[in-house]
Amino acid sequence: MKLNTVVLNELNKQLSRIEACINLLSEAQIWYKIKPTMNSIGNLCLHLAGNEYQHFVSGIGNLPFQRTRSREFLENNGMNGRDLLQLLHDVRRQSSGILEGLKETDLQKSVTIYYSIEDWNKMLVRSTLETEAHYSKDIETMLVQVCEHYSYHTGQIVLLTKWISESQNSITGTFH
Repeated sequence: MKLNTVVLNELNKQLSRIEACINLLSEAQIWYKIKPTMNSIGNLCLHLAGNEYQHFVSGIGNLPFQRTRSREFLENNGMNGRDLLQLLHDVRRQSSGILEGLKETDLQKSVTIYYSIEDWNKMLVRSTLETEAHYSKDIETMLVQVCEHYSYHTGQIVLLTKWISESQNSITGTFH
């Protein structure tokens, strides 16, 4: 099985977990922050959609760059659960078309990922402000990193859902 197929299958599994979480929660719970310095489930959903779009749709697919990363973490009740899921599914549809079209020879091609300079300088603690806001990676590495990033934040969403919901059911289909 090609890496792009493995990654897409894993991303779809994680999206199903997010959907199960969102469907258990009220709008207030989706945007609830355990601490002011933490992200809500809504913030994490916006972040995942933005990251996937930026890397797969814009980066690999060469469609217009449309992301303000810092805004994903500032929202505090901007969308209901249905709209968040629609956003995640819309981005996934776009990504799927791009990932399914990759050939084995494409995996070694380098892709440049652009950020706004403001977001770039806010992402990491830096001793000085940088003036270039991009990096380049081969598609193979990018597929693995975006998949890992998506899974990481999905785990946070599952944990937060267990923490704030009344459900005693398994969210992921496994008990642990």
